[in-house]
Amino acid sequence: MARIADASLEEWKQLYDANFFSALALVKHTIPHLRAAKGRVIFTSSGAATKAYTSWGAYGSSKAALNSLSQHIAVEEPDITAVAVSPGRVDTDMQKEIREKGTAMLKKDYEDFKAAFEEGKLVRPEQSGGVIARLSVDAKPGLSGKYFKWDAPELAEYRQ
Repeated sequence: MARIADASLEEWKQLYDANFFSALALVKHTIPHLRAAKGRVIFTSSGAATKAYTSWGAYGSSKAALNSLSQHIAVEEPDITAVAVSPGRVDTDMQKEIREKGTAMLKKDYEDFKAAFEEGKLVRPEQSGGVIARLSVDAKPGLSGKYFKWDAPELAEYRQ
């Protein structure tokens, strides 16, 4: 996590490689198979794709690029269902890193992330992961090109 002015171009490239270009490469390689199978692509997005946090420019914009890619796939590939899903604040190493190194964030945002952990409000991986898994098997074509939070009402049927 670094402010735009402080992060090197190489750090930006690494985040985009991990969060966007790896997904793009996979999709490009599998488009013929996805077309034939009327397949699905579910991108793991982030709330940071739609809400800016100080020092999250590279991360948030790389996730926003996934949301946009989902929209473009929906327009260009009508036989492929592409959905971007934010898994929420999942109890992972990333949340731990935010609590330990997130002091470059605005204080109110940093405190909010810390409080979510301390109050037991982090999402369990199997909660949002289960929604993403079920979408990968049965996402309806009408969801294509859209971005959702994992617990959005539109995804209720994919939660257990």
